[in-house]
Amino acid sequence: MEKLLDNPFMQKLQEWGQKLGKNKFLSSLQAAMMGTLGIILVGSIAQILMVFLGPTLLKVISDKGAIYSSLNYIYQFTMNLMSLWVVALFAYNYAKKLNLKAPLMNILDALVCFFLVVGTISVDKTGKATIDMTYLGTQGMFIGFLVVFLSVQIENFCQKKNVRIDMPSVVPPFLQESFSALLPLLFSSVFFSLVVGLVSFLSHGTYTLASGFTALLSYPLKTLTSVPGMIIMCTLAAVLWCFGIHGTMLISSIVLPLSIQAIAMNAAAHAAGQPMKFYPVFLYAGLSMVGGTGNTLPLVLMGLRSKSQQIKSVSKVSLLPGLFNINEPVAFGMPIMYNPILCIPYVLSVPVIMLLTYLGYKSGFIQVPWLLIPPMLPLGFQRYLEGLKWENAIWDYLMIIPAALLYYPFFKIYEKQLLKKESENTDK
Repeated sequence: MEKLLDNPFMQKLQEWGQKLGKNKFLSSLQAAMMGTLGIILVGSIAQILMVFLGPTLLKVISDKGAIYSSLNYIYQFTMNLMSLWVVALFAYNYAKKLNLKAPLMNILDALVCFFLVVGTISVDKTGKATIDMTYLGTQGMFIGFLVVFLSVQIENFCQKKNVRIDMPSVVPPFLQESFSALLPLLFSSVFFSLVVGLVSFLSHGTYTLASGFTALLSYPLKTLTSVPGMIIMCTLAAVLWCFGIHGTMLISSIVLPLSIQAIAMNAAAHAAGQPMKFYPVFLYAGLSMVGGTGNTLPLVLMGLRSKSQQIKSVSKVSLLPGLFNINEPVAFGMPIMYNPILCIPYVLSVPVIMLLTYLGYKSGFIQVPWLLIPPMLPLGFQRYLEGLKWENAIWDYLMIIPAALLYYPFFKIYEKQLLKKESENTDK
């Protein structure tokens, strides 16, 4: 194993990872993602309780009851507003890295601009205004990264060129910071408003900047519905995740209708006593079969015994959500996004698991789905209930093995890198 880890490719990969770690933009982004771990955990716990106690499993509480609604509110205002929290922390950390005078004000600047870009407001006949939350969750994260970069860079430019409103020294510091941020915020707001208006004008109101970007990415994917196409599409989704783009959401709008249709046809065939068919859309499960997108549960299991305190701590809090295919804690906490070392197995696990699952279906070892079951069930439950065959239940657990083999060498490289950092921090 040491020879494997010390080969030229792995050494170059480690060097590349260390260089990216020193990049101010990327290191600020990783710090922001790790900073959201507490928010993600609270949202994950609420989500798990909704699944366990709600109508899906134990049926202790009604999905229309007060307890379920309260849990849903927790989820909505934590994980379903993830882009907001990442934008806020990212702007703060990036401003600090650039040595800006008032990094807290950059949080406000970035959030205002982010809302201008993604916060579509609609007013009904009664005058009640509502804001569309579609792009406030993880789906709007990549747009958020661009907003942070540009808004902070505008502030950086204004600071260097001294383009600001100066107040007398007797004015309280917080008021000085507020006035000094006024012109950069004005410039940023005007810039993003013009871009949003331009996109709306060119699309005749069909798209916003956020929805237009999403549509642009998803349009070519609509033709990829064969077995090779599904593998390409899901692998691309994992690649996009590595850059902070919600790849799963992009392809889910294509896959979900096809999946419902395929399961309905198999349900009809089963009811009529006819043989059920395999449809390529069933391979979509390989994208997130073992612990969520990128099949990250093996990474969590290995991390529980890691010598790195960061990896071990993140893995402990990621285990329970991972068993429910919720992998935001490990994706943000490790982190995986913008981490070339962990992105490689994250992406490679998808085609490997999909190909193995294809062989499992073709050999008859696992049953094709004929029952429509809601997601977010514990590992193995959904697959079993979809086909009512015990082999389906153990298939998820078997897939831990190939995923672990893919993750292990890259996990050891990343662990070595973090151990060096932790050792340096201890010596200071």
